[in-house]
Amino acid sequence: MLRTKALTGGPGVGIFDKIRGEFIDIIDWTDDSRDTIVWRFPRYENEIKMGAKLTVRESQAAVFVNEGQVADAYPPGMYTLQTQNMPVLSTLKGWKYGFDSPFKAEVYFVNTRQFTDLKWGTQNPVILRDPEFGMVRLRAFGGYAVRVVEPVALLRELAGTDPQFRTEEVSDYLRQMIIGKLGPAIAAAEVPMLDLVVHQDRIGEKVANALNLELRSVGIEISKFVIENISVPPEVEAAMDKRTQMGVVGDLDQYTKFQSANAIEAAANNQGGAGEGVGIGLGMALGQRAAQPGQPAPQQYQQQPAPQQYQQPAPPQGPPPLPPVEQWFLGSNGQQLGPFDRAQVGQQVSAGILTPDTLVWKAGMAQWTPAAQVPEVAALFGATPPPLPQA
Repeated sequence: MLRTKALTGGPGVGIFDKIRGEFIDIIDWTDDSRDTIVWRFPRYENEIKMGAKLTVRESQAAVFVNEGQVADAYPPGMYTLQTQNMPVLSTLKGWKYGFDSPFKAEVYFVNTRQFTDLKWGTQNPVILRDPEFGMVRLRAFGGYAVRVVEPVALLRELAGTDPQFRTEEVSDYLRQMIIGKLGPAIAAAEVPMLDLVVHQDRIGEKVANALNLELRSVGIEISKFVIENISVPPEVEAAMDKRTQMGVVGDLDQYTKFQSANAIEAAANNQGGAGEGVGIGLGMALGQRAAQPGQPAPQQYQQQPAPQQYQQPAPPQGPPPLPPVEQWFLGSNGQQLGPFDRAQVGQQVSAGILTPDTLVWKAGMAQWTPAAQVPEVAALFGATPPPLPQA
């Protein structure tokens, strides 16, 4: 802003007003943009009057530049510009013995408050080696705050002669530096991918410290650095969701039995033909279980009186349900394979996966048993032809 003092009364007032209009006697800046870091006082070729008032508000600094060379800097306060409080400019100008004439110099106001709500994010994923999942690709985003700590260094290294240096002019530069420091900071933390959320604050502090070491030379610092989220690609998220579902289910065999028990209970509570059909199928399954040595029928089905609807059954509406299909499980190299029906078990024999020493199990067996000791499976080895002789 440009402010001048005016003379009143007397002849030749117009001439003196014109002359005084060329002199600047009040220098200050009120920031209303919220994103301006450096603002150059618009001198418009006018000269600054010796004894002019310089007002530097809180969270501001004023820097005088003479012919492209940084001179005096002023912290917050109100100053009357004299040679005594402009030592560098007086030396550059060669002023001596109380120089009192107007002078030309550029005045830059530097905003030293914190600039918040600045965002960063990884445009491309960061590739890291995880101890559990191996090579993983991570994306991250968050926010940060920046402020000027050395106004003179900022003018020399970044702002230059820009009359209005804004945050957008430095945000891209800072974002590139953040991405360059993020990967090494995560790797140096030596934290598994699934535990990164717990350590986001510590990783963010490391990134901020690494950035400030390099930004010190340009006069700015990262006063706050926040990692809002660290994520993996969608396909990896889908695989992790499947793994979580398996962990919730737990033992797949016990889960299957639990689901079957719920289905039986629901069928028993259902009146009519549907319940009767399920009851017949259940009776056949229990009969097969009781026929196996050492496998008595469950207690809840021993010597229990038949429900009224089973003592006088209605005429059947159709053929009874098919007997349940056998489901075999194999234990090979410490891993559980299956379930397989009887035909698929024969295919495992032909493929060489199922051998007489392979452990097998199906519903109704007390424990895993070598295949050679299970009659139903042992019969498959004799029925499999040997490999053809080589020509």
